[in-house]
Amino acid sequence: MIADPAAVTVAAIVAELDEVGYLADAGLATALTLAVRLRQPLLLEGEAGVGKTEAAKSIAQILDTPLVRLQCYEGIDVNEALYEWNYQRQLLAIRLAESEKRALVDGDLFSPEFLLERPVLRALRHPGPRPAVLLIDEIDRADDEFEAFLLEMLAEASVTIPELGTIRATERPIVILTSNRTRDLHDALKRRCLYHWIDYPQASVTAQIIRRRVPESARPLADLVAQSVDRLRTLELQKLPGVAEAISWAHSLDALGLALDASAADVTLGSVIKYRQDRQLVIDRGLDWLVGSHS
Repeated sequence: MIADPAAVTVAAIVAELDEVGYLADAGLATALTLAVRLRQPLLLEGEAGVGKTEAAKSIAQILDTPLVRLQCYEGIDVNEALYEWNYQRQLLAIRLAESEKRALVDGDLFSPEFLLERPVLRALRHPGPRPAVLLIDEIDRADDEFEAFLLEMLAEASVTIPELGTIRATERPIVILTSNRTRDLHDALKRRCLYHWIDYPQASVTAQIIRRRVPESARPLADLVAQSVDRLRTLELQKLPGVAEAISWAHSLDALGLALDASAADVTLGSVIKYRQDRQLVIDRGLDWLVGSHS
């Protein structure tokens, strides 16, 4: 565990992430170190399945601090990210006041005791002493209006609630945003963030990750899966497999007690290929080619 987040080093981040099973190269480790030390938001981009979300989870783990996750989607709004009012409690308060013949003003009902915290507000109000890790996952799925809402929080670690005013972070959170780049994000958001692109790892690194995540798998199986996934990425697939798919494939093969040959690939291809057209493309290229039986 990292003893002092404010003084953490790149070497310490690499070592601690390694302890929890996450392999980070120098570039990613440096970006994460700066996000922790400077408390500047970090935008991680890359194809789906390369480990962006896992990076945030692992940082929270090595800091021994809560991970607060906001999963973005099309149509997400401010209330779902920031706060809502507890209307049931407010209604009970109104009825109680009526029964006691007391007058209520807006300040009686719109106060912190009636506030329901959603992920962003929960991270900002985390009391510490260690900062929470706020993961804003797949920000590219949200719309322009939601991006605009995030700007104040990203720049100043504060949000404005009309009824209560500006709420500033108790302990400025470590904010990690992820994007699969299904659309371009606005420059205003990017200006407020550090940036790192996570690429597909080399086959040797993928094999190491598989051995850590699927410890029951034999070394040859991890190597063969990693090499086969590398071959899949040379095809014009609709969805290229990431590390997550490689791990899933190794889990499937291990659960069935199969070595990776053409027949095993045929029955487990659904663990790594997610579209019918992609499966047909792989079949046409050849399962023997996929598993390295011949070129």
